[in-house]
Amino acid sequence: MEFEGRFLGLLLFVLISTVCKSIKVDQANGTIPLVMWHGMGDSCCNPLSLGNIQKMIEKQVPGIYVHSLRIGNNIEEDTLNGFLMNTNDQIDMACDMIAKDPKLANGYNSMGFSQGGQFLRAVAQRCPKPPMHNLISVGGQHQGVYGFPRCPGNNLTLCDYVRKLLNIGAYVEFVQEHIVQAQYWHDPLNEEEYKKISMFLADINQENIVNETYKTNLMRLNKFVMVMFSDDHMVEPKESEWFGFYKPGQSEELYKLQDSPLYTMDKLGLKAMDTDKKLVFLSSPTDHLQFTEQWFIDNLVQYIK
Repeated sequence: MEFEGRFLGLLLFVLISTVCKSIKVDQANGTIPLVMWHGMGDSCCNPLSLGNIQKMIEKQVPGIYVHSLRIGNNIEEDTLNGFLMNTNDQIDMACDMIAKDPKLANGYNSMGFSQGGQFLRAVAQRCPKPPMHNLISVGGQHQGVYGFPRCPGNNLTLCDYVRKLLNIGAYVEFVQEHIVQAQYWHDPLNEEEYKKISMFLADINQENIVNETYKTNLMRLNKFVMVMFSDDHMVEPKESEWFGFYKPGQSEELYKLQDSPLYTMDKLGLKAMDTDKKLVFLSSPTDHLQFTEQWFIDNLVQYIK
């Protein structure tokens, strides 16, 4: 018995030492890599938006490795694909890029901006290897949107085109298959049609069948941080950024996450995560993505260190 106890103790010591050494090799400077995903009308490397945020992060967390996802062969394709490339195909591409990046092999934190927030949530649910530690959703529309009032950046022509197609009908087959924003369009006046036809959001929100793998994978997160912009004039309703939405059958009265079927039936594991204090709800008193650098440093940097 004494020999067995010593042997098990030695084996445990070797296992712990091996794990610690592998972490030191890949994270020698004590940081965890970060994956970022931009929002609609933006790109991975725009020096005025994500490129600037990356520089700020690298200044605040010296030595951090940042992988800003580019969906396409260049910045122009990346921007265009944010409007016109099937969202599920984008998720597949992102998962493949993350899996093939050796610097992410031991895990990473993630930060998504606007639609990039729910896209990275889909990555967490569908692609658990390598593991995502913290998910930071900055203005992500997790219950979708019911409105397309205006568009960021210099893509007014493209935005008008998308808006016209959404007005034709987000659940028309051609629009649903080819317009990204239609794939997270959530019409509270037509809940059954949304659940039946939505190619992306209805799936990751478990609207029809519960995929236990999605639930298990999401619950593996250490923290799921959600930022809502309290003066948001782009996302309708802004409460979607905290998983709130309009009550079915009308578009005025809202419910919050804790009153939604997602929570009460715990379809995604959000209720269990809330109990375990894994959900973090933050707000910025500004319009969509219009946070200050100091607000970002004070509120978000702690989740990527």
